[in-house]
Amino acid sequence: MTLWTINAAGRKEFCGGQHARELAAQAADACTGFVPDDEDELVSDDLRTCYNCRYRRWTVASFECMLAAII
Repeated sequence: MTLWTINAAGRKEFCGGQHARELAAQAADACTGFVPDDEDELVSDDLRTCYNCRYRRWTVASFECMLAAII
């Protein structure tokens, strides 16, 4: 399964949606830029997951990875 797509805004969006815990953890494990978000913004008990990354921005269906915009 492809983990990422480029959405209509031209940003990298996670294909697993908001409830694919294992896939989001795999993506974070493979990411060299993962940084945990502030404690009050964490949404998963698993620390290293894209759902808890400082560089994710929620969308209606999933989230965008903003790391590419920073580099």
